[in-house]
Amino acid sequence: MIVRSCRGAVVALGALAVLAGCGGETKAKPLPAAPETIQLATPDFEDGGRIPRALTCDGAGTAPTITWREVQGATELVLFVEDSDAAFTHWTAYDISAAGASGLAPHGQFPTGTKYGKNSAGKTGWTPPCPPKGDGPHHYVFTLYALKEASALPAGAEPDAVRAKLAGAVARGTFTGTYARG
Repeated sequence: MIVRSCRGAVVALGALAVLAGCGGETKAKPLPAAPETIQLATPDFEDGGRIPRALTCDGAGTAPTITWREVQGATELVLFVEDSDAAFTHWTAYDISAAGASGLAPHGQFPTGTKYGKNSAGKTGWTPPCPPKGDGPHHYVFTLYALKEASALPAGAEPDAVRAKLAGAVARGTFTGTYARG
């Protein structure tokens, strides 16, 4: 009887932890600093603007197109996307080739050889914005880091492992999108 009650409590606590990652009071810890020299953008919305419904859980949930320019002196690029209002990692992509000074990932499809890590939902790849109904707009921060040395991360790395490799980056670029459910 006690074992069954404890198991139920553990399941309930686990469910609360997952829900807290998608909304709630938790704030993300700041990402490592690096010189802001990479021009990172998306044609899907303006920096600071509202993320289109098609890119969220209320639409098709497709990944945005990502563009970058002005990358120099790097071996590898790493993308880290998180909801800064909920400490929820939505996407990590790494081992992105830094050859050339610019790049394009149409609908989130990075060049061949890119590896994707797990997000806070425990899935590999993009998890679309889906804040709790009734919350104000959440802020989704897209950050591309340039690393001087290869990260050597395996495919499916946990968000914290990816975050740990960002320290010492030689450059970064960011943009932010917002989303609130109606």
